[in-house]
Amino acid sequence: MNKYIIGSVVAVMSLSSCSDFLDVQPEGNPSTGNFFTNDQQAIDAIDYIYARFPQENMFGRELFWEQGAANDIVWGKTRSFPTIATFKYTGDESCISDSFNEFYKRIAYSNYVIKNLLNKENRSAIETRSLGEAYFLRAFSHFWVAHRYGTNEGGVPFVRWEDFEGEYDNSIPPQSATVMDDYRMIIEDLDAAMSYLPRFEEYSADDQGRAHKAACLGYKAKTYAYWATWDETKWNDVITCVDQLENEYGRGLADEFDDNFSPDFAKFWTREYIWTIPSTGGTKMGGVELPGVMLENKGWGIYNGWGQIKPSNDIYEEMLKDGVDNERLLSSILTYGQKFMFFGEEREFFSESDLNSGFQVYKYQKAFATEDCQETGLVSTNGNWPTVRMNFPLMRFAELMLFRAEAYLMQGNGAKAAEDINAIRVRSHLTPLSGAATMADLYHERRCELAFEYTNHLFDLKRWHRSSNAEIKALAAAELNARPTVRYYEERENPASAYTVDFYEDYTDKLPYNDNFMTFPFPSKQVTQSNGALKQLPCWQ
Repeated sequence: MNKYIIGSVVAVMSLSSCSDFLDVQPEGNPSTGNFFTNDQQAIDAIDYIYARFPQENMFGRELFWEQGAANDIVWGKTRSFPTIATFKYTGDESCISDSFNEFYKRIAYSNYVIKNLLNKENRSAIETRSLGEAYFLRAFSHFWVAHRYGTNEGGVPFVRWEDFEGEYDNSIPPQSATVMDDYRMIIEDLDAAMSYLPRFEEYSADDQGRAHKAACLGYKAKTYAYWATWDETKWNDVITCVDQLENEYGRGLADEFDDNFSPDFAKFWTREYIWTIPSTGGTKMGGVELPGVMLENKGWGIYNGWGQIKPSNDIYEEMLKDGVDNERLLSSILTYGQKFMFFGEEREFFSESDLNSGFQVYKYQKAFATEDCQETGLVSTNGNWPTVRMNFPLMRFAELMLFRAEAYLMQGNGAKAAEDINAIRVRSHLTPLSGAATMADLYHERRCELAFEYTNHLFDLKRWHRSSNAEIKALAAAELNARPTVRYYEERENPASAYTVDFYEDYTDKLPYNDNFMTFPFPSKQVTQSNGALKQLPCWQ
């Protein structure tokens, strides 16, 4: 966590002076008197905040490594931080400490924009929208820190610059007493954002992808669902938010499951869209690299896939419960012998490199289908940043429907929960539940519908492990205490060869799970530099 003190801010908010966020001695003061004098400066300031989210050490790749501690993915390649998958957390693993720092940068930049625009006289319509975007982005970043580092025993450092008279005094942000305090401030920021932002439908085509009212409401629902880990009355708020999205904002399910991952621009903004990273692919390498990260290493000699983050046999078996030819499975996972199109050629899937898994994530691979996918801009021409054209989902309405179903189940209303679960199943041409839903149904549906997405399956398991519902608690405990399995084929390049199912060969020393592992410890450097202002939670002291 770093104290990034904004220096002389020009068109892209470049920094001339910065220091660690918890340093007790700041290294400079803001020089911002000539900024926010026109609309373009407000746009530039906000776009600078957006720009980092797709990068490698955030949603491009690094935030996904920690999912190796659940049972849906394996890494495909040995990494230098096996502790992320074995619950032997130190807090200093680069894949979590780097994102920790980046989220705090986004919070600081958002603070800067809010502070400068909030009380500006004669604020323009663009500046008002930018103020709403800053509130949303501060809440979004705060949420990603809070739920991964905070509990009922301690929250995370956070300060609102607008609470200071005059300029922010560069003091060390206070650590919230509990994560519920963080969730309360996140909700307050999302409410503020809604008061300044337009509806999505009010944006022109050039501005689609910016923060909007429905995205705020979606993250309110998710924040309340996480808050319900500690206060079950918050499930009422989850239902209220999702109902409002459905009834007042017209959110619903896309016509087909695959529409959410299509390279077709015409399918970017379906009713299911809540919040995404719009990815263009093409020569400008726009978007997130995760599709190329999940592609077979070297792409069978055709494209520079990276061979990282692969499905486990466990998630395949879970999805198989809906039938061997079910649409959601075939659209999400490639299995040996499964036919698919790749650069205009029909292939039978097999894996020829990296640590064995027997599977590949297929959810994000549709852009690679045509022979001219690079020439037409569907796939990046730079294999070192292998992005594709896709409106990469961070939140879609199906996830929120499953939160609402979970809320109903926690209130003992399995019949209402079944309505949401069945709507999702019918959309994917799966057999609907025949009666009231159970927590086992919710577990299965959330795990399969949202597989390989940034919905944080690992944290689902962690919050369920603390649930008062014995059924979901037992399901979470079983997965958290299991080691992922994969398929080992006798002839890796022969889809017809025999295979065995066994434990994944990497990170083999996973600890038995306990609730101390619900969070990551704060990076040790930040604790040391804080001179006591930042304290590890009791479980990590």
